[in-house]
Amino acid sequence: MLNRLKKIPQIAIWGVLLITVFLVTLSPKALAAGLLKPVNSQYKDLQIQSHHVDVAIQDGYATTSIEQTFYNPNDTELEALYSFPVPQKAVVGEFIYWINDSPVIAEAVSKEKARKIYDDQKAQGNATALTAKDEYKTFDIRVYPVQPQQSVKVKLVYMQDALLDHGIGRYVYPLEEGGVDEAKNSFWTRNDKVEQDFSFNVTLRSAYPVDDVRLPAHPTAMITQQADGEHTTWKANISNQIANTVQEGESVQTAHAAMRLDQDVVFYWRLQEGLPGRVDMVTYRDPESSKRGTVKLTFTPGDDLTLVTQGRDWVFVLDKSGSMSGKYSTLVEGVRQGLGKLPSEDRFRVVMFDSYTYDLTGGFVAVNPTNVSKALQSVEQVEPSNGTDLYEGMSAAIRKLDDDRPTGIVLVTDGVANVGVTEKRRFFELMENHDVRLFTFIMGNSANTPLLMPMTKLSNGVAMSVSNADDIIGHLMSITSKLTHQAYRNIQLDIDGVKIKDLTPEQISSLYRGEQLTVFGHYFQGGEADIKLTMDIGGESREYRTKVMLPDTATEHPELERMWAFSAIRDLQEQMDYLEQKDSDKEQAIEDIALEYGLLTDYTSLLVVQEEVFQQLGMERKNQSRALKEQHAREIKQNKPVKPTRADNNQPTFTQPAPTYSGGGSGGGGGSMNIIALLSMILLGAGRVAMGRKLSR
Repeated sequence: MLNRLKKIPQIAIWGVLLITVFLVTLSPKALAAGLLKPVNSQYKDLQIQSHHVDVAIQDGYATTSIEQTFYNPNDTELEALYSFPVPQKAVVGEFIYWINDSPVIAEAVSKEKARKIYDDQKAQGNATALTAKDEYKTFDIRVYPVQPQQSVKVKLVYMQDALLDHGIGRYVYPLEEGGVDEAKNSFWTRNDKVEQDFSFNVTLRSAYPVDDVRLPAHPTAMITQQADGEHTTWKANISNQIANTVQEGESVQTAHAAMRLDQDVVFYWRLQEGLPGRVDMVTYRDPESSKRGTVKLTFTPGDDLTLVTQGRDWVFVLDKSGSMSGKYSTLVEGVRQGLGKLPSEDRFRVVMFDSYTYDLTGGFVAVNPTNVSKALQSVEQVEPSNGTDLYEGMSAAIRKLDDDRPTGIVLVTDGVANVGVTEKRRFFELMENHDVRLFTFIMGNSANTPLLMPMTKLSNGVAMSVSNADDIIGHLMSITSKLTHQAYRNIQLDIDGVKIKDLTPEQISSLYRGEQLTVFGHYFQGGEADIKLTMDIGGESREYRTKVMLPDTATEHPELERMWAFSAIRDLQEQMDYLEQKDSDKEQAIEDIALEYGLLTDYTSLLVVQEEVFQQLGMERKNQSRALKEQHAREIKQNKPVKPTRADNNQPTFTQPAPTYSGGGSGGGGGSMNIIALLSMILLGAGRVAMGRKLSR
């Protein structure tokens, strides 16, 4: 019998790796961004006439602008409902709807009030639009009316951090919804086809030399470079391709290849190797409007974490529930190649779970040809089925660990716990009661981040989102480098001189090799600030010091105010996610911050009505003023050369170059690349899966 977990002493192991990979987006039921309509509706689908995306990556953050035109082919006016996945940690503050050919900028309104106003305006036949957030799953845009045989246009703008890992940056434009909300999906059909014009443009302007850029899932993207002062601007473009051109007399008809909004766009860039560890800073302070300035500090530590080598144990915990069906066509061959490359001093164990748990290897076995062949034979025949008992799968993974050996636990799952224990609190207790490191690969745009992020944070681990359009090997190299090196623990940031207050995130527990640390804060006057970063490494404490100069006036980055606000909101939300209970004070605090800074959140929506209606409702156009200021700043910035953002030139904070995959002491060596091969084959694999011994409860 597989008994419920009993409380046991904390496991004294150097580093337990738990990589949770959410394969939701690989499901055949995976849906895309698109226009929705009720199932069995008598009307023709509304159409996405055009979809244009412009991304600007500069100064440590990315700004995404999405402009879409919806068309109504029916003879009746209709409402357009467009849904797309929530981007990772996106700050949405600008939503525009064109009324009578004039752009109207939305205002942030409490969620229930915004929906009531929208419905009232719709009932009166007035033009109105609404953007709301469906928890962690989707952004939903409603537009009314779309007149018969007519089009409407909307625009959404959001910002997000553009951080580096081992000198490599990654931006994701999410389109694959994930398809985990069965109730919603059973009610709606979805039109994800762009009828006429589609374009995706990204512009990268870096203050540091860039070696290369790539879009793994879009190899035909057009990539160009152009001089930008002392640096180079990189541009990438994806658009619907011309299918054919037909000559008819003096006219030319052009047919475009159909474009569907069903694949994420992932853009990578790689900085030049040998760049120093450093502190970068961008600020915003306009004394004419406020004494309060906003600062963003980004720490890129040098490569001073020690490589750890020792024989390891690996537990592969594979989800074989029904939602994984059809996902493992290359699993057997992948595991064969990966296990064959593990060093002989390692051991492995394979566990599978659906509604039950199965131990394929009967515990840890040595890495040798006989055991590898036997395990592979066990992974060949049974198709995925049943539900997902994620808790029991995790519980099985942490049983029977050897306290004297570092252990990696690899959990591959769709992440939707629907059998057995499903309460978040129980998952959190599992992490708190065991000395394990949780490295979470969040795969799928609808993955359950309110469960996964707190679990990861509790274990002092790292969470990574993974897309089908990703370079999976790159993710695995990153996580392997973190596993094979020591980490920074108990991080403390102290600032003297000119004070920086309201720091967010509030807690910084760990930092792994190759990662950057970003902190937002407020300051009220210019001047010099003394910065001390204290971190524990392998039981000893280290200090990193520098000085930065905060400007009295800096007007290039007004978006930083929204980014600070969103980070502060995330702190509050994480506290509620951890406690798994309503907190009216925190909810009110989130709503207040969102209304002040014009943000789309779980508690606020972005509402557009006619200008005279804004006046009738007594709604001050605060967000309009903020959005116009941000638009103006972006226009100025894109026409100026890139400015250096490094703030610690005079007193370097770190003495070593920043880590890279191929740099000195890189998270490589034979051992790390072995696990890369193994994990990559599992992640990229699909096919039939066999059961070993069933561990009934």
